[in-house]
Amino acid sequence: MEPWMHDVPRAVVAAQRQLRREVPDLEGRFRRTSEALRDEVAAVRAEHAAGGAVPELAYADVAAGRVSEAQRARIKRRGCVVIRGVFDRDQIDEWNAEILRYIDDNHYFERAAARAGVDSSVSGQASRPLQLIALYWSRPQILARQAESQATTRAFLNRLWTFESGGVRHFDPDRQVSYADRIRYRRPGDTTLGLLPHSDGSSVERWCEPSFLRMYREVLHGDPLKFDPFDAADRMHTRQIPSPNVCSVFRTFQGWTALSRQGPGDGTLQLVPIAQAAPWMLLRALQSDVPEGDLCGAQPGRSLRAFPEWHAPLLDALVSIL
Repeated sequence: MEPWMHDVPRAVVAAQRQLRREVPDLEGRFRRTSEALRDEVAAVRAEHAAGGAVPELAYADVAAGRVSEAQRARIKRRGCVVIRGVFDRDQIDEWNAEILRYIDDNHYFERAAARAGVDSSVSGQASRPLQLIALYWSRPQILARQAESQATTRAFLNRLWTFESGGVRHFDPDRQVSYADRIRYRRPGDTTLGLLPHSDGSSVERWCEPSFLRMYREVLHGDPLKFDPFDAADRMHTRQIPSPNVCSVFRTFQGWTALSRQGPGDGTLQLVPIAQAAPWMLLRALQSDVPEGDLCGAQPGRSLRAFPEWHAPLLDALVSIL
């Protein structure tokens, strides 16, 4: 563990003081990124009103290499993409049915109720709405992770990154390690677990950990508008605070494999589709109105939250992916 991780609050104060002291023209940098952010938010809202701010592709085009440079550029600008048709309809229906049987066969809801101290003999209590189901190794999950179409999709996304520079290959875009995650099962009428806007990558480390600071050197000491969020050069060396809540594996994209159709307001994922949001968030936490040691609510061992009191201009671009 890095020495600073033993006393995170003191490290946060020290890092904030140092950056406020050493980053040249801090207010000017923030002003420029704020102007750029306003333009991007306006573009996102216009695109959303016109039919969708989140780029979409057909898997058939990905597999056949028919994705244009303009489409690639838009994905990198928006930092996200929906890829349709990775699995065929019959396969999806079969997997959905098998997952539900797997949940029932493992008595998942009854066991979850027992762990929570709920009396499962009381009608309805054992079947109370749970969305994130901590089952990781059902047959459909394993098959989906290992499917050739999934590997093709991930390799395409990996190759949107700068994965090689200066004669050094930072990662192999065509070789992937399966990432085991849970099932999310949302039932009609369910209003629970509204995920709050956040970035999963890291939190206070962005300001305190040396490799993160190198990764953001353009933001802090160069031209923040030239920061490349898809450059992997320094991302392989970053260190995060050990935590069961934060993934420490480098992922080019955080993806969801959706096995059902959803629409806006149906519980589908929401995003701020602005890849250049990080420079603004970093500089926001260093402005004079932010209390010492606060960093706009960033917490160790947690995802980096976007709060209305600090990040309202950014949240104006929060849209549903569909």
